Amino acid sequence: IVAALMAQVTSRIGIVPTFGTYAYHPYLLARQITTLDQVSGGRIGWNVVTGSSDLSGKNFGVDALPEHDLRYDMADEYMEACRGLWGAWDPDAVIADRERGILVDHTKVRAFEFNGKYYRTRGPLNAGPAPQGQPVIAQAGGSLRGRSFAAKHSETIVAQVKTVEAMKAYRDDVRRHMVDHGRNPNDCKVLFTLNPVLGEDMGEAEQRWERRLAYVRANIEERLASFAKVINVDFDQFDLDEPLPDDVTTNGHQQVLADYRKYAAGRSIRDTMATFNQGLPELVGTADSVAARMAEMMEEVGGDGFLLSMPNVTRRSLAEIEDGLVPALQERGLVRKAYEHKQLRDNLLAY
Repeated sequence: IVAALMAQVTSRIGIVPTFGTYAYHPYLLARQITTLDQVSGGRIGWNVVTGSSDLSGKNFGVDALPEHDLRYDMADEYMEACRGLWGAWDPDAVIADRERGILVDHTKVRAFEFNGKYYRTRGPLNAGPAPQGQPVIAQAGGSLRGRSFAAKHSETIVAQVKTVEAMKAYRDDVRRHMVDHGRNPNDCKVLFTLNPVLGEDMGEAEQRWERRLAYVRANIEERLASFAKVINVDFDQFDLDEPLPDDVTTNGHQQVLADYRKYAAGRSIRDTMATFNQGLPELVGTADSVAARMAEMMEEVGGDGFLLSMPNVTRRSLAEIEDGLVPALQERGLVRKAYEHKQLRDNLLAY
């Protein structure tokens, strides 16, 4: 609903809502995404998630989500069903011939009946063709199984990887998986999340960084509540002044838990959470210095770009990005100044 409203008041930006495969039947999802792509003129993507929280599953009548890798097996089949539904319509199937009273050329709509292990649908869609053929597929697979899924289906991948070396390794691994799936690696843009801290000068930026860390330290329980939902682990059972027990596993985001363990290196839960995923100290500075470091990082990684993930969206934080960081990046030729295409996929792959 919000995506449709955003499409109404914009003309070029891409809009990528998140839909969980555990919460929608493939036919319903394919139809909704098609309609959004139609009303936006071809600017819709779909952020595919398989779910991570058993509490979310309870909202849809299941006591627990399926096991992690099984969710991706089910999602592979889910994507097959959706692609078949989207592909049932030729782009020019709707002819809207008033003289002959014909809306659709029936020879350009094919029957599609899908009978899989997990999903069934009769098809074809009753929504007509999507302007892009199908939406841009986005994903954030971090685990080994998630990376394989993302490499098979995605056109943009969001990765929460924090060092340049890890970014390069992640991107290289995903591109190898794409080749294994018979895809051109250049058909997918890997974006790494960043959370820069900006100031008018270095002193102000460092003060804001310290204030951020101080707030987290003073509100560890709040931070843990958010983290617990991500990895589907209840931290009330642990002593926060001790390390996380080695036998803790998750049916949630496995890569996030693995990143936590690597970052913790034996430290207590409280000490680890005080700085875990709070941003990179090297991206604390002025708009110009941060832009320069972003350029260096991406040069080392090999592409493709970043996704700015701001913990607190305010008028000030938006202005710092829009009027400070973006112009500094544009001066370096790293951010476009206009969208040359009308549709999301074209703009995504053009830069």
